[in-house]
Amino acid sequence: MVILYLPYPPSINNYWIASGKRRFISQRGRQFKEDVAEYVVEWRVPKFGDKPVWVDIILRPATKRLMDVDNCIKPILDALQDAGVFDNDVQVQWVRIERGIPKKGGACVVMVGTMEEYTSSEGI
Repeated sequence: MVILYLPYPPSINNYWIASGKRRFISQRGRQFKEDVAEYVVEWRVPKFGDKPVWVDIILRPATKRLMDVDNCIKPILDALQDAGVFDNDVQVQWVRIERGIPKKGGACVVMVGTMEEYTSSEGI
């Protein structure tokens, strides 16, 4: 299992931008992906390759304002995939997400582990 301390992700509502019939990732989305990639390299985050994985996310929004926590899942998974933490986000077998205590500037804590580790530790 690995624990990553990442910046707060963009919501899927402002992750994609449409221009005519084209859709592309917003500047904020590209910046988040870049930040995650730099974090993965700097902290030498281990890679899971093509193994089935689980992902546990704690969002720490900048304010107490209510938001839909599920809108942050896709940008996080895409960024982890692009950074090489796992090969493809179809490997994710389950995701748990929760709203944590607000933090100035926002942040998120992401834990990733293999399903093999999970099932052996849970006795399933």
